[in-house]
Formats: sequence, C-alpha cells, structure tokens
Amino acid sequence: MDIVFVGAGRLATNMAQALCQKGHRIVAIYSRTMLSAQQLAEKVGAEATCDLQSLPKNADAFIFSVKDTVLGSLIADLQSGREEVPFFHTAGSVSMEVFGQHRHHGIIYPMQTFSKERLVDFSRVPIFIEANDDSSLRLAEDLASSISPLIYHLSSAERRYLHLAAVFACNFANHCYALSAEILQKHGLPFSVMLPLINETAQKVNTMNPVEAQTGPAVRYDVNVIEAQNALLADAPDVQKIYELMSKSIHLLAK
Repeated sequence: MDIVFVGAGRLATNMAQALCQKGHRIVAIYSRTMLSAQQLAEKVGAEATCDLQSLPKNADAFIFSVKDTVLGSLIADLQSGREEVPFFHTAGSVSMEVFGQHRHHGIIYPMQTFSKERLVDFSRVPIFIEANDDSSLRLAEDLASSISPLIYHLSSAERRYLHLAAVFACNFANHCYALSAEILQKHGLPFSVMLPLINETAQKVNTMNPVEAQTGPAVRYDVNVIEAQNALLADAPDVQKIYELMSKSIHLLAK
C-alpha cells in the first residue's frame, strides 16, 4: 500500500520502518521540522516535507502520529481534496471523534514504548484497531496484521483505560527507575546494580499476577522500615509523598 506519515517522531520512526520492511511504500513523511522529516524519509525511501500542502492528494492511507494537542488541527488542514482517503491516528487516548466528518477513518494503536534509537520488534507488539466503516476497518486490519500477529478490536472508550493502564505499567514504572537512579547517583552507585532486580521482576510478571509477585516492606507494612526509609527522603518532599502513597497502595492491594 502507499502510505503517508504525518509525523516523524518515535512511534512514526518505528512504525514506518516496520511497514516498509513488509513491502508497503511510504510515499511521504511530514514533520514540523525538515530535519526530522528527512531523517525518517531517508530510512524508508520517502519524500520529506515540512509543508502540509505539499503532501500527496492520493494514497491508500494517511497515518497521523503526532502530539494529541495538534492532531485535530492537522486532520482538518489535510481533509480538503482527500475526502476519500482513509485517515488513521496512532494515539492511545484520543477518540475517533477527532476526525470530525472525514468520510473514512480509524485508529491503529500499537501499545509499546518507542524510541528513535531502538527499533522494536513489531511481531511482539499488540495493536488495537477501530474504524468508522467496514472498508476502513479492513484496511486497518491489513496494515496492522502485516507487521504484528497480535491484533485486537477495541472501542475508543475502552482504549482510554488501556492507555491509562499502560501509563502505570510503563511511564510510572520508568519514573521509579529514574528516582532510583537519582538516589544511587547521589551515593556514588551505578544504576546498573538495579538491573538484575528489574529483570527478575519483569520475568516474574510473565508468569505470576503482579500482586503475587510483589515483595518488600510495604506488603506486610513494616512500619519501622517504612518510617526509616521515608526519613531518608526528607530533602525530597515530593518523592517522600510518592513513597508514602505507593507503600499504602501496595499494602492495600496485598490485603
């Protein structure tokens, strides 16, 4: 299929290359900055542009992979002359309503954390799709299934909760890694000493319920340990609050 990508960020960088490797033709890449557009376009053999109006009028699909805050305006700017072209976005928490009256539209949401520097294996990425009509849904299925065997149909309403759960599992967990690294750095220790612990925890939740895999002082609410550790965070009151709330939440789930 001939595909236009609106956006050249982390998700677009991964998805465009995955689709290209499966035989799809990425015909154009748009980004606010020409450098970003060129960097991705060179990898997939596409035309690069920072001018919306220079994008093709015809394609099998336009895939929008941009910030949620600009998605609606970009869709509106590109509708004229492309009324029959299916539009898809890749956002986790934006409903299909963002497409307004555009005739054919849908969502292709790969649930994964992406970086430009590290390409993911899409064969292990669950992709959640939705569309406003049968033809758009078939197109979404064809595109998604060409790069992943893990395809799920999910409504916009349910996808909001999926994205919320992903924030806890990925973004918040990674922030805890960052806080851990900061504590270690202050005391001359490398973050690498945490990697065996992190890897073992990740492996456990592949076969165990996360509540069952939980260990540490908060599970049994060991007040002496909790108070002593909390005192060590006296110079970081915001982190202290996180520690307190997290400990209480762990204990409540464990009960």
